[in-house]
Amino acid sequence: MSRHGLSSFRGTPPGVVLIRRLRGGKDWSLTTYRYAVLLITFIAYACYHASRKPSSIVKSVLYPEHAHGHNSSSAPLPWPLGDVFIQDKIHPGDLGDGRFGSSGWAPFNEADGTSKLGEIDVAFLACYSLGMYVAGHLGDRLDLRLFLTFGMIGSGIFVGLFGMGYFWNLHVFFFYLAMQMVAGLFQATGWPSVVAVIGNWFGKRKRGLIMGIWNAHTSVGNISGSLLAAAVLDYGWGWSFIVPGALIVLGGVLVYLFLAAYPEDVGFPCANSSSVSGEHPCPDDMEAQTQEGNANIKPHSVSTSSMGSGSKRSVGLIEACRIPGVMSFAMCLFFSKLVAYTFLYWLPFYLSQTEIGGRYVSVKSAGNLSTLFDVGGIAGGILAGYISDKLNARAMTAASFMYLAIPSMLLYRKYGNESKRINILLMMVAGLFVNGPYSLITTAVSADLGTHASLRGDSRALATVTAIIDGTGSVGAAFGPLLTGFMSKKGWDAVFEMLMACALIAGLLLTRLVAAEIRDKFQKLMELSNRQQSGEDSSSQPLLSNRS
Repeated sequence: MSRHGLSSFRGTPPGVVLIRRLRGGKDWSLTTYRYAVLLITFIAYACYHASRKPSSIVKSVLYPEHAHGHNSSSAPLPWPLGDVFIQDKIHPGDLGDGRFGSSGWAPFNEADGTSKLGEIDVAFLACYSLGMYVAGHLGDRLDLRLFLTFGMIGSGIFVGLFGMGYFWNLHVFFFYLAMQMVAGLFQATGWPSVVAVIGNWFGKRKRGLIMGIWNAHTSVGNISGSLLAAAVLDYGWGWSFIVPGALIVLGGVLVYLFLAAYPEDVGFPCANSSSVSGEHPCPDDMEAQTQEGNANIKPHSVSTSSMGSGSKRSVGLIEACRIPGVMSFAMCLFFSKLVAYTFLYWLPFYLSQTEIGGRYVSVKSAGNLSTLFDVGGIAGGILAGYISDKLNARAMTAASFMYLAIPSMLLYRKYGNESKRINILLMMVAGLFVNGPYSLITTAVSADLGTHASLRGDSRALATVTAIIDGTGSVGAAFGPLLTGFMSKKGWDAVFEMLMACALIAGLLLTRLVAAEIRDKFQKLMELSNRQQSGEDSSSQPLLSNRS
């Protein structure tokens, strides 16, 4: 079978074929397909992030801290917090079935326990970041639906195997290290694939806002993963890995059945391509038609074998790095993601070890409380996308958010222990400014650069560019939790100073792009002023001639 024919055969998901048959051969409109793609990719990446959260939730179980007392006499909080964030009567070390009692879980309950936990995190993230470059390159060559399915099921298996160490009563550090490393490789398949799919289906109009809303899957996944892991923690910490692992496997099945990776694969032509002969509209054109009232655009009767996902050449890593702005945003994300992932992996532990309002919260409550950082992150992603669309200035928006993240983290560290309400408020504000630029760069910016004008529409670079940017960011994400594991021994002030310094560097790395955006806007303003002035001069000339 030819390459094009194989691409066509692989392109149509079996679930879509079944739905067409059930509807008597009728197909969905472009708008319906877009909603379906948004929903499926949202669920898929939420599952990815949900499966990453258990390690942060169980840190205080594997390495319990006995340096502080545990007061369970705090009054319950009012609605809507209710019983979710109360102080449990269970001490962090008392969870489980008695096999490790109050002493934690070897080998993480020793003096270097936090360092070992940091090494586990960095092993995962190092393999994740290295795998990202390979995954992005493969994503532009293979069928994205099958590639994503493979990655999700593989991730679920190895996340679950980490939790099985509890039931198998394993205390070998290398086992947990190996499980995290392999899971990191499988997790690398997710981000380049889902961003490429969204970039294929949506034009550049309001891309920042659409992707800002869509990128809430990161925070939704973090929140659901935290709640799931905390909910089953009382039955043994192994369940905190097995349940999210099973969830991502089910998500992989959903992707295999229903995700159409390219519009061409279900009969719609031209995804981010200007090389089509002009007979069919591209996504931007189709979007404009939809806004004019033609909302029920139907697939054209084109051959997917000639227009399908295999008809475009893929871009190499070196060529993708030369796209203007790719490396600047990639290095910015290195430091931005370092900050975001330090909160992702260590915030529940920090909350359980920090006195808030004169009391300590339990491991379970700390896991639930940490989800509010991601609630702020959802608002930050949407706000950053909306502002960047309005200003048409991705770099200015991202840099501004990074600079504002510095005082927000300073205030959280200094005043977050005053009371739970103040802690929640400042945590959400910090989440807004920390996750806003991280969300913007990994979504709208990556999609913009992956369909850059320099590619002339005839290349497939979405997954590759996304992999370069997010892969570089993931290297920073690996360093953050690792450094935190060591620096937390010196005190949390040192950790927050490191995070604020990284936020400053992230903003400064975009200075050249910010200056270019300001210069471009100034030039456009001058051109507009000149046109208005020339228009006034031409309109006054007839009056002068009449007077003469």
